[in-house]
Amino acid sequence: MLRIHFTAQDLEYVRIARSSDPLWEIVCSVCRLQTDEGRLAFGPWRRAVAPLLRGGGGGGGREGGGERAGGSGAGRAVAVALRSLMPCGPYIPDFLTPAVDGGIADLRQGVDRVLATPRSRLRREFTLLAESGAGAFVGPGARPGARAARLRPFAAERLARGDAEALRALGGLLTAYDAKFVAPYRPWIDAAVASDVAWRSRELAAGGTRALLETFRPMARWSPPVLEVTYPVDRDLHLAGRGLLLVPSYFCWRKPITLFDGDLPPVLVYPVEKPVQLPAASGASLARLLGPTRAALLYEVAARGCATTSELALAVGCSLPNTCQQLAILREAGLAACRKEGRCVLHHPTPLGRQLLEESGAGSSERPLPVPRPATVSPW
Repeated sequence: MLRIHFTAQDLEYVRIARSSDPLWEIVCSVCRLQTDEGRLAFGPWRRAVAPLLRGGGGGGGREGGGERAGGSGAGRAVAVALRSLMPCGPYIPDFLTPAVDGGIADLRQGVDRVLATPRSRLRREFTLLAESGAGAFVGPGARPGARAARLRPFAAERLARGDAEALRALGGLLTAYDAKFVAPYRPWIDAAVASDVAWRSRELAAGGTRALLETFRPMARWSPPVLEVTYPVDRDLHLAGRGLLLVPSYFCWRKPITLFDGDLPPVLVYPVEKPVQLPAASGASLARLLGPTRAALLYEVAARGCATTSELALAVGCSLPNTCQQLAILREAGLAACRKEGRCVLHHPTPLGRQLLEESGAGSSERPLPVPRPATVSPW
C-alpha cells in the first residue's frame, strides 16, 4: 500500500498532465514486453511489435548497443538494452523519467534532462539498481517456473561515472525505441489519454477535489488527508506542500506507480482505459460521415472535449435515438470514442476526428477547437 499524505497546500497544487509522458510510456512499455500481463489490453500492440523483437543482433548488454539503431535486428537490440535498465521489478532508476515543469513533455526535452543527470545521482541510482537484483527477466510466453535469464545493465559502469559517450548512447536508445515501439501507435495512445483527461477534468469541474480523487477507485481510495494507493510495497509519501502531478499512461498496468526517491517532485503515474483492439478508419467508413447531422455532432464533441449523449442531442437539435445512431457511425469511422461512466456515456473526439475538423476549416479562428490543458485542483 502506498499512502500519499496531503496538506491543504498540496490540495491546491494537484495537477493532471494534459498528455502522457513519453519517457514514462517508454519505461512502462518496456515492462509490458517482459511479461504476458494484460493480454487483452496489450495483445494487439505486442503482436504488432513482435517482428521488431525477432532477428539477429541482440547485443543488449554491449556498451555500443546504442550505435546499432539502424542495423539488422536493431529493434531487438534497442529493446533488450533498455530492458536491462528497466526491469519489471522492485526498482527502476528514477533518472530515466525526469520531472517536467507543468506536466507537459516531449521526448527531446525528456531525453535532454536524462542526459543532464548529475553524476552523484547516477552513481546512487545504479548502486540501487544493482542492489535490487535487477537484470533477471522471464520474457512473454515463457513456461511457468522458467528460469530467468540475466542481463548486464547497459553500459552500467560508464553511465554511473557520467560518461558522456555512454549517456549519448542511452539517449539514442530512448529515441530509437520510441520511434519503433511507441510513436507508430501514438494516435491510439493519445485518444485513450485524451478520453481519460476529459473525463477526470469533467468530474473535477462538477465535484471538485474529492470527485477527482474518487475517480481513481478501485486502484486508489481517498481517505482525507491520505490517498491510499494499491502498491506492491508498503510505503508513505509525504507531499509536504509540493503538490502532486497525476500523469495518465497508456502502458501503465493495473496499479499506479511513482518515483522511488520521495525527495523528487511527486508524481503518480496511473493507467488509463484502453480499447480492446487498435481502431482503424476505412475510406468507406469516412464516406458515411457526409451529412450535416454527423458533422454537427463531431464539431460539438470536439468543441466540448467530453459530453454526454443527451447534451449532444440537445446541442444539435436531434432526437436521442438518432443522436445515438450518428455517434455510432462516428465511432465506427474512428473519429469519436466513448466511455461509460455510471449511467452516462461520455463522448470525446479522437486525434483523427480533430485533424479532420482542422483540415476542413471547422476548427478555424472563429471558434477554435480546445486542447485539454492541465487542471489545477483547489479545495475552495
